[in-house]
Amino acid sequence: MNWPEPVERVAAVLRGAGVDSRIEEFAAGTPTARDAARAIGCDVSQIVKSIVLVADGAYVLALVPGDRRADEAAVARELGATDVRSAKAHEVVAATGFPPGGVAPFPHVAVSQVLLERSLLAHKTVWIGAGTESHMAALPPLDLARITAARTFDLEGGG
Repeated sequence: MNWPEPVERVAAVLRGAGVDSRIEEFAAGTPTARDAARAIGCDVSQIVKSIVLVADGAYVLALVPGDRRADEAAVARELGATDVRSAKAHEVVAATGFPPGGVAPFPHVAVSQVLLERSLLAHKTVWIGAGTESHMAALPPLDLARITAARTFDLEGGG
């Protein structure tokens, strides 16, 4: 299949890692986790939001369930960082090579660490953004953790 270039980057990593996954295109787009869950027909907690943060000047990627938010205080505690903030649009592109709304958890350009919220591991399958606002990929969460070399962490509270 001929995917758009950003989606092909994601597909190449999946193939190279030997991951049993599938990429799907949703014509209506998946701009929010709830939209994605509705289009896919899964629970919103199975949607992985790839949130780019700047922690003490370094780019960090937080992978969190669609029904939760990337709590900057929890990320700061996990990293031992003093200053954590959401990345601006141009920083998202610089860190990941993907535009906001199409961020995939891999491959990255300049991400120093990846954090994976522990509750994602409870699912058999999770869905990640696959490079555009209308492409998603399904894979086992343990494969996601392996590909991204993610460190698991816990978010307090809900979403």
